[in-house]
Amino acid sequence: MTHPTVIKLHDGNLMPQLGLGVWKAGNEEVVSAIHKALEVGYRSFDTAAAYQNEAGVGNALSSAGVNRDELFITTKLWNDDQKRPHEALKESLSKLKLDYVDLYLIHWPVPAIGHYVEAWQALIELQQQGLAKSIGVCNFQVPHLQKLIDETGIAPVINQIELHPLMQQRQLHAWNATHKIQTESWSPLAQGGKGVFDQKIIHHLADKYGKTPAQIVIRWHLDSGLVVIPKSVTPSRIAENFDVWDFRLDKDELSEIAKLDQGKRLGPDPDQFGG
Repeated sequence: MTHPTVIKLHDGNLMPQLGLGVWKAGNEEVVSAIHKALEVGYRSFDTAAAYQNEAGVGNALSSAGVNRDELFITTKLWNDDQKRPHEALKESLSKLKLDYVDLYLIHWPVPAIGHYVEAWQALIELQQQGLAKSIGVCNFQVPHLQKLIDETGIAPVINQIELHPLMQQRQLHAWNATHKIQTESWSPLAQGGKGVFDQKIIHHLADKYGKTPAQIVIRWHLDSGLVVIPKSVTPSRIAENFDVWDFRLDKDELSEIAKLDQGKRLGPDPDQFGG
């Protein structure tokens, strides 16, 4: 089994390529989920103020006995807090029982309200203060990203977007790469594999490699150069999703999965959400 891979972000910081997402996990169940994940080998955890489980994540990490410098913790600025990022991050840090986060993300652009550039300016200051090692965004489209770069001169290190075989976002992924922005996939299994796990190519590759459909899809993200954060609170699934380091998909197999793209968005439209 090869070691879990890390990605170098454009600010020089390193980030595990595979982490655990904790959306929809309650404060109690997230503790056992993170403890299981740490036991399996995960070191990256993705939460958000809006998930209302930062306190549970903090309890899990503080009781786990893993050195802080081994962990990579992401949280996110909620839409209502775009005019108060300093206060919002300090509240998140208090719940997480941390002095800093490794990655702080603007959760949605909310272009209808139009505060995302000033929020980004505040994140730049928070990074300079050492409260966030790296800063990035979620769900930003090209015009939003371009505006950040034009007005501040600083590009996000990450753009975390909905991305799975049914919604591959190849143009945005390529634009991000051109600007040294790492693309990160949320909902990487298309909400539990609906319309993905039953595809012939996924079954064929699962049989070929002796893996589950979920493991094939996670490996597709990894071999496509994406950071990926499948979410689960089920111990067996948490372990299954991390057991992907002993095989790789070849270019032809990646191309076959590319054919599954339908541009099918399962989550909200970033141009409309939160306005």
